[in-house]
Amino acid sequence: MVKGLANKILRVDLSHRLVWTEEQDEIFYRRYLGGAGIVTYYLLKELQPGVDPLSPENILVFAPGPVTGTPAPGGSRLCVGAKSPLSGGMAKSEAGGFFGYELKRAGFDALVVQGKADQPVYLWIHNGEVEIRDASHLWGQTVLQTQDAIEAELGEKRVRTASIGAAGERLAAISCVITDLRNAAGRGGLGAVMGSKNLKCVAVKGATVPQAADPEKFRELARWMNMNYMNHGNGASFHEFGTGAEMAGFNAIGNLPVRNWSDRQFEDVAMITARTLRDTYRIAMEGCPGCQIRCKKVVALEGDSFKVNPRNGGPEYETLASFGSFLGINDLAAICRANELCSLYSLDSISLGGTIAFAMECFEKGILTPEDTGGIELRFGNADALLKVIELIAHRQGIGDVLADGSRKAAQRIGRGAEEIAIQVKGVEFGMHDPRVKQGLGLIYAIAANGADHMAGAHDTSFTQEGRGMEAVRSLDSPTPLPANDLSTAKVDRVKNQHCAKNFGDSLVMCHFVPWTLRQQVDLLRALTGWDYTDFEALRQGERVATMARVFNLREGLTAADDQLPKRFFSPAPQGALKATAIDPEAMERAKRTFYVLMGWDPVTGVPMQEKLEELGIGWAAAW
Repeated sequence: MVKGLANKILRVDLSHRLVWTEEQDEIFYRRYLGGAGIVTYYLLKELQPGVDPLSPENILVFAPGPVTGTPAPGGSRLCVGAKSPLSGGMAKSEAGGFFGYELKRAGFDALVVQGKADQPVYLWIHNGEVEIRDASHLWGQTVLQTQDAIEAELGEKRVRTASIGAAGERLAAISCVITDLRNAAGRGGLGAVMGSKNLKCVAVKGATVPQAADPEKFRELARWMNMNYMNHGNGASFHEFGTGAEMAGFNAIGNLPVRNWSDRQFEDVAMITARTLRDTYRIAMEGCPGCQIRCKKVVALEGDSFKVNPRNGGPEYETLASFGSFLGINDLAAICRANELCSLYSLDSISLGGTIAFAMECFEKGILTPEDTGGIELRFGNADALLKVIELIAHRQGIGDVLADGSRKAAQRIGRGAEEIAIQVKGVEFGMHDPRVKQGLGLIYAIAANGADHMAGAHDTSFTQEGRGMEAVRSLDSPTPLPANDLSTAKVDRVKNQHCAKNFGDSLVMCHFVPWTLRQQVDLLRALTGWDYTDFEALRQGERVATMARVFNLREGLTAADDQLPKRFFSPAPQGALKATAIDPEAMERAKRTFYVLMGWDPVTGVPMQEKLEELGIGWAAAW
């Protein structure tokens, strides 16, 4: 038994309506921890190669981390994963809120769902008990309606849920899983996997508090962060604004995406920032359990055209950008409404924005016509078109049926040169950060197993000069600042170490917005479990997760050829800060080979070496 953990994995087979638990030994937990580690382990260990992501044979894993369910700030998150219907490879995404917190307190370190129910169902997990309940009456309901109906049915308040809406039910590959009404496990089409299993919702409520091996030390670390976050990282800014406060600065340096990455200047950026949102529609800031940063926006609108219910939260930076500058839209109210629709219908706002931006550029260039769009003028800047097409995508109607599976598949269906306009890696649309500005992050966009994930690596602009950003990398043997557009061996080494550190954090599962250092995260784990855990083990854990995910993708047919940025980023923008800036394709290729070598992968194919697998304790993964 490991202190601080539930020491139980919950298994559910929906096809046969079976529920059981399994217990793993201490070596398992020390090697895989939780979160991304457990997700990647089960996908690689249990899935047969080549399974259809929307078949009953796929599994859906919900995995909190060791610190989930404790008072540690930023420690309430969980990782959700499955084989991706968007990429055909690994999908994993983290979500905040209370769901993971309650799952851990209900007595489980993870939930693994397999099979497919013969009719819609939901799971009710409470204090070690599990029920498979009928959800036929919930099918077709929004996430908010589902929450209210389940609470009324169970006679329980503050039930925490992970649900899907219309997009997940209709198997849209850009759908996601929504926890607690407003938090998204967003990337890779996880909502479609949930919908393919006829699983409408997982509802949880728990009361068992994990007991730390050294509770006083653990409380001391948690108190320190809650007292000192304002002076570290972006804690103060996140507390006041949430994400998106620096959009004007992003615009100035070329990091803000504009009109499907085809432009680099958005004249109306001041109209859509988190600062403007604070002064207009924002009514509150909320937070996850145990965290004083409280970075989650709550908005309310009572307009003539539409209303926005504050229970559905508010837009983070990625959403402000993806529905704002990325689409050439300056209507903040419409952006808030679009964000709400994502929560209600379970849509990934990043892939949704990327796919609509693709469609708008297709329309502007005549590749799509009003006849294709049902008369919608799908042009950049048209906020009304944005809201209309979201409804169509969520319900797979008209042009929405073409766009519901993301820009890559839409481009394949449309043809006529549309493939050049679909800006994605492995079928997954980009986070809202330009790799021409952050070229180390661009390397991660290309290589990360789950596609163009902006949370999988370092953001180069944080480490270009002495200051707070250097705190995060100096302990990773990167003592000096480096230019954001550098792709030297030193930069690739930093990128690799940060990628491993991020994967370790996603195994705990820790929020990236709470400024824990790697050493502090290790100290939390030591106090929780009583292990003599080290910084070396932490980075090794991150390397293990990345390597298992790499093996999974290779097994599913993805190769080094899929580690490729779109051509658009190898050319400068027509105006603005990036008018003379582009990624050097030869430098990026050298950086990729260097990254492979530093990871212990073959420098040409990117296949992990047998010796590396053995070194990481996952020699079993070579069987693919």
